[in-house]
Amino acid sequence: MAQSVRVYLSIGSNIDRKRHVSGALDALADAFGELEISPVYESEAVGFDGSPFYNLVVGIETDLAVGELSRRFKQLEAEHGRRRDVPKFSARTLDVDILTYGDAVGEIDGVELPRGEILKNAFVLRPLADVAPDRRHPRCRQTYEALWQAHRSGQKLWPVDFHWRGRQISAAVG
Repeated sequence: MAQSVRVYLSIGSNIDRKRHVSGALDALADAFGELEISPVYESEAVGFDGSPFYNLVVGIETDLAVGELSRRFKQLEAEHGRRRDVPKFSARTLDVDILTYGDAVGEIDGVELPRGEILKNAFVLRPLADVAPDRRHPRCRQTYEALWQAHRSGQKLWPVDFHWRGRQISAAVG
């Protein structure tokens, strides 16, 4: 049997956000059991003029290979109406990306690990630092908390009220 590994995923949506994020969490919990879930943040669209996104990071344990996970997440996106015939930077119902797969580094099954967006985008790094503050980035070996404290993108994001399966995942501040 394959070794179980901790995988962190980025989830985002800017079309019917609550429904698609909740649907993704339902599907992930059904497939992988207990989820490690960050607060949900709202952020401005990056790279295009569009509605704000909901973003969060989810940790799962799995023994599935990177390629199989990637296929499953593309299928999950498709089930939620994700279109692939539109520009890369455009509105989307659901985006599920593998951020890290254990300590794997490099391209595995067509997936670049760790995902470059971790170090670039506040809407990825902040929720990752929330859910795994003491874990280390597989390439630069700094903790996600330290990376977040040093992050200076100027991207704005804020926590939002979000409930899933009867529990509060995050709360708006103020």
